Amino acid sequence: MAVGKEIRGKIKSVENTKKITKAMEMVAASKMRKAQERMRAARPYSDKIRNIASNLAQANPEYTHPFLVKQENAKTVGFIVVTTDKGLCGGLNTNSLRLVTTKVRDLESKGNKIEAVAIGNKGLGFLNRIGAKVVSHAIQLGDTPHLDKLIGPVKVLLDSYQEGKLDAVYLVYTKFINTMKQEPMLEQLLPLAADRFKGDKGEQHSWDYIYEPEAQTVIDELLVRYVEALVYQAVAENLASEQSARMVAMKSASDNAGNVIGELKLIYNKTRQAAITKELSEIVAGAAAV
Repeated sequence: MAVGKEIRGKIKSVENTKKITKAMEMVAASKMRKAQERMRAARPYSDKIRNIASNLAQANPEYTHPFLVKQENAKTVGFIVVTTDKGLCGGLNTNSLRLVTTKVRDLESKGNKIEAVAIGNKGLGFLNRIGAKVVSHAIQLGDTPHLDKLIGPVKVLLDSYQEGKLDAVYLVYTKFINTMKQEPMLEQLLPLAADRFKGDKGEQHSWDYIYEPEAQTVIDELLVRYVEALVYQAVAENLASEQSARMVAMKSASDNAGNVIGELKLIYNKTRQAAITKELSEIVAGAAAV
């Protein structure tokens, strides 16, 4: 029964696939908890230093850091694109890269050039395919990202901005909302966007600080920590989103494999029953002929 043998082979193949997707689902679920804890632990520090740095942009200190100054003559924009190293996580990377594509087309239509830093294999491959200038990249960060691997590649764009070669620097990543929802984000990293921290009614607050030691030392150190915190937080958010999305995607794949196995078994049983009925009919016809 050649047809039945072929169906049995398909059933075996789908069962093997289901075992793989089920194992990947369980691995992602175990990694997801640690990634979420790491991400949530970094959020308060990241939010506070972002708030202080943005308030600093309104404080009019005696020293103005280049990160606080808007550049308008360079006609080049930098992107820090945070994606995953591995696939099989649904539309996580696709949604983020769609934001990048839309923004890049908008900027290029205005005559701007693009420079990018890729964090993650998927983003690096995408930027190379669209022909963007990749000035540095960081890949294979693993399940526990470290700042020393992130700051080096990102510093290339930050130095270019300080030298006045870039108009702005944008950060693209996927923000973790909950296990079932992850939201792609495109945020302006430089220059500091002070208007994001207006009051409830839209009014601007007046800020002033007393510096010890001098303002330049404090502000330089603070803004370095600001950039480090935001980049690390983006990578932590993206990692938590990756594990959640992969767990959901693999669960869906396992469920679909189960449905396919059920359909194939039904077809196999129908085919086998039809073959048995045909053989019985032939035996009865032969006996009647005798």
